[in-house]
Amino acid sequence: MAALSACSPSFPFTEPNPNSSNSNPNSNILSSPQHENSISSPEPQILNQSSPSSMQQTSTDSEEHNQDNDENDVVDPANFNPPPSIQIPNPNPNNPDDNLSPKDSSIPSLLHLSFNQDHGCFAAGTDCGFRIYNCDPFREIFRRDFDHGGGIGVVEMLFRCNILALVGGGPEPQYPLNKVMIWDDHQSRCIGELSFRSEVRAVRLRRDRIIVVLEQKIFVYNLADLKLLHQIETIANPKGLCAVSQVSGSLVLVCPGLQKGQVRVEHYASKRTKFIMAHDSRIACFALTQDGRLLATASTKGTLVRIFNTFDGTLLQEVRRGTDRAEIYSLAFSSTTQWLAVSSDKGTVHVFSLKVNAGSPAIDKSHSSSDLSVAVPSTSSSLSFIKGVLPKYFNSEWSVAQFRLSEASQYIVAFGHQKNTVVILGMDGSFYRCQFDPVSGGEMTQLEFYNFLRPEGTF
Repeated sequence: MAALSACSPSFPFTEPNPNSSNSNPNSNILSSPQHENSISSPEPQILNQSSPSSMQQTSTDSEEHNQDNDENDVVDPANFNPPPSIQIPNPNPNNPDDNLSPKDSSIPSLLHLSFNQDHGCFAAGTDCGFRIYNCDPFREIFRRDFDHGGGIGVVEMLFRCNILALVGGGPEPQYPLNKVMIWDDHQSRCIGELSFRSEVRAVRLRRDRIIVVLEQKIFVYNLADLKLLHQIETIANPKGLCAVSQVSGSLVLVCPGLQKGQVRVEHYASKRTKFIMAHDSRIACFALTQDGRLLATASTKGTLVRIFNTFDGTLLQEVRRGTDRAEIYSLAFSSTTQWLAVSSDKGTVHVFSLKVNAGSPAIDKSHSSSDLSVAVPSTSSSLSFIKGVLPKYFNSEWSVAQFRLSEASQYIVAFGHQKNTVVILGMDGSFYRCQFDPVSGGEMTQLEFYNFLRPEGTF
């Protein structure tokens, strides 16, 4: 594999049109190793890349993957863009779950699961490589299995294009845990890397930015030339919590602050920083709408989820998952911001109705919490009429719909492209598509189930 050559940061870069199904910008990506103590001068470096012969490639539905259609954007080495992705801790090796758990050497161990930016695809990092799947209809798009070791602990997609960000993981990592590798699947090789002095916890991508999350620091780079633009210090962040908006020209970044229970909101367009004291306990999970206007947060207590206006920090709504402590695994807004989905270690996925509507995607001073209108009926307790007499619990807003799962695995959730559907992914290899009734609510209906680690496991 040829080494990359350093070239001028002003090389041509064409950002893909998010509304176009045939984006194919042509530019070169630079490899630029960076370190925490020398990050202020990120000059491109020449890297020697490893031979492509060191990995095995297997493609499924390769015809669909390589077409320039509305399902697959083709991007040459310098085009990136991110999704709200969620990294889940490694599964419990003593998991007593049923036949979904890997039981032989032919079934890989999952290290990472994340949706792409529009929730139309998801990526799985395994102890031997990575796999990319389409959600609707469900199918494996392609996989890359490495010959030796091959553990991938982070896989971050850029919508449906050929560019991914990879970080090693597992007992035999394919790459160092302190490096972000930029993978071009059309060339089946890494075309660049970013190096740090500590382990990378997470990566987020946008069409114009790449964000790298370390334990107590976040780096924001320009995607075209990997130039460092900003660095942020955070409280200890072992989960790599970070979320970025996806609307072009309006970058909003959310990360933990420097205090317990605090979140920091960076509005890059207006050059404003907002700190929100969201909870008394440590932040466990949060999610951002695509336009960056609404933020949902949960603490390590896991009983309440709060929705904030990111511009002024106003608390807009509070919903209750339950009364006992729980670990929140994921939060997800629907594309219309009418619904919020929550998954936790209690084995139940909840869907809440939101009383706020994000309205215009623009975030500026003309928009405030007063713009957010009532969107759905209240789901408050029937005893809310005696608010102030009984404990706050009785005035809580509860979920509209629920879906029960095994508590033995960990799940992330997103809203499907079909109306009133959710997609649930499990670290046991499970894929569920469920539908909820927006009027009567109650238990969701299971529409599909697959075991994506065992393609034949379909019910």
